[in-house]
Amino acid sequence: MAQSVGIKDVARVAGVSVGTVSNVINRPDTVATETRARVLSAIDRLGYVRSESARQLRAGRSRIMGLLVLDMGNPFFVDVARGAERAARQAGLGVMVCNSAQNPGEEAEYLSLFAEQRVRGVLLTPADATGRNIEAFRRHNIPFVLVDRVAEGTTECSVSVDDVAGGALAVRHLVDAGHRSLAYVSGPPGLNQVRDRRTGALEALAEAGLGPDVLRELPTERLDVAAGRDAGARLLGLADRPTAVFCANDLLALGVLQAMYAAGVGVPDDLAIVGYDDIEFAAAAAVPLTSVRQPAVTMGAMAADLLLEETEEEGPARAHEHRRVVLQPELVVRRSSLSAR
Repeated sequence: MAQSVGIKDVARVAGVSVGTVSNVINRPDTVATETRARVLSAIDRLGYVRSESARQLRAGRSRIMGLLVLDMGNPFFVDVARGAERAARQAGLGVMVCNSAQNPGEEAEYLSLFAEQRVRGVLLTPADATGRNIEAFRRHNIPFVLVDRVAEGTTECSVSVDDVAGGALAVRHLVDAGHRSLAYVSGPPGLNQVRDRRTGALEALAEAGLGPDVLRELPTERLDVAAGRDAGARLLGLADRPTAVFCANDLLALGVLQAMYAAGVGVPDDLAIVGYDDIEFAAAAAVPLTSVRQPAVTMGAMAADLLLEETEEEGPARAHEHRRVVLQPELVVRRSSLSAR
């Protein structure tokens, strides 16, 4: 294995001291032109790259922001990451993106990694419903912002969407279309987002004078297409099949749509479907999917901005105030829910 080139190697080839090489890298104006050219030539010849991590450890500041999401296979979180990366890049920072895969154990490992790397701060969509991972991470005194989750208490910032309002939008649309027998494909019940969307769905039913028994819940272990197909198979097996289904995200909805298509069940004539997130694939599905849109890119950018504000190097450290930012969802109606009843 080839050895890495260090600052001492550059100094030896250039015939100068290590301090002079350091000055050329960090304070080039303090070094004579001829000496500076000789050092730069040695750097180019040797292929020297300075250790940014070592520099950051000496300075006590990192130029890396951590981002830990539930599922990078979900385009919604890809959009969140894109927004966060854009805001971080404008501030001269990079983003280390990690995927908990909806697993609290993996989430704990990545939070430990962030602490070991002394990242500037972390953007986090929690997978652990108990909150133990967050409590453990707080001991490291690394700032973090919750994304797609409302902060409980005032100990940190959060950027989220009003999921209760989003669930109400979805089910109100289905009720207005004449549906009186609905299902909710909900995903893991431990996730706050899943519970809040169900709460909104029940509120919309109550507004219409309908009881909670109108909504049958089909929980799934994951929030992906395969789980949606499984839920679709369960829907097909019901003796009294609902006429409409609201899914906790678009991947579940696309899985349900696949199951219906394979079974010859018409969408939307036999079953209307509404998803959540409005990922790019929603509009491109075989039957374009009605969905509750979340402003994912904006969410990521705003979360990164809050973290940058909290960790800025200039200005009084206590000027930052923790805030909860709650964005509003929007219903995007497409063909998957437009059956006439």
